[in-house]
Amino acid sequence: MNPTRRSLLLGALTAFALAGCDRAVSTAAIVPLEIDPATTCDLDGMLLADYAGPKAQIFYVGQDKPVFCCDTVEMFSTLLQPEQVRSLQAVFVQDMARADWEQPRGHWIDAKAAWYVSGSKRHGSMGPTFASFQAEGDARHFAASHGGKVLRFAEVTPAMVDLCGGASQHSGM
Repeated sequence: MNPTRRSLLLGALTAFALAGCDRAVSTAAIVPLEIDPATTCDLDGMLLADYAGPKAQIFYVGQDKPVFCCDTVEMFSTLLQPEQVRSLQAVFVQDMARADWEQPRGHWIDAKAAWYVSGSKRHGSMGPTFASFQAEGDARHFAASHGGKVLRFAEVTPAMVDLCGGASQHSGM
């Protein structure tokens, strides 16, 4: 192989390798943060540790810290607003089959892959809430025990998460 061709090939391989490194940095896994006694809801300033029920955290593109929500209804309301145009990196909720309802800590799961129960007798920090679960069976067991309807993330509509009580007034429950 002639020196010019070798230099071009070496340059192309180096550029390819560096592009791969850049890609690895930009798509590094987002890790949910844990709630501490001072963690507040970004929407209303409530202390998350003071309230029962599932919490959420939203990571937007370009931000290293999440927006915390003291309730999954707030999370859905935020994400489903027509004016919501920010790109997401990740959204996490708590698996309530494993987290303590009264003092939920840890057990973060991908919100878009989770199962939800809407219309149950269990309330979160804002009243009626969407209980979140990693496994469909856990969501169905919760619904059988506490009432409500099992839904996927994509089945939740803006009308169901009206912060003026829409989750409790949804006629499909």
